[in-house]
Amino acid sequence: MLVKDFYNSINNLEYECNCTSISIANWDKLMEGALRADKYKTNRLVKEHLPYLFKSLGLDQKSLKDLNRYNPYNYYKTKTHLILVHSNIEYFLKIKT
Repeated sequence: MLVKDFYNSINNLEYECNCTSISIANWDKLMEGALRADKYKTNRLVKEHLPYLFKSLGLDQKSLKDLNRYNPYNYYKTKTHLILVHSNIEYFLKIKT
């Protein structure tokens, strides 16, 4: 599924869990094969399918980097999940096609 139209093939996202509620073995399994994801496309999908998460993480706010503050974040994708890392917490979002 990691093809050129990867993001367009996503019809829905489901919040599955975050790293604070799973074992390291489960975390390893969910992160297996993770590649960098596009921040803007991921944010768009989160805003569309999980607006409460989008708002609660402040993804609509001005970048903390622009405010001279640091809040580590990254974006990853696997065949089954988008993984949004915010404040060093991984949020595992199950892809529904």
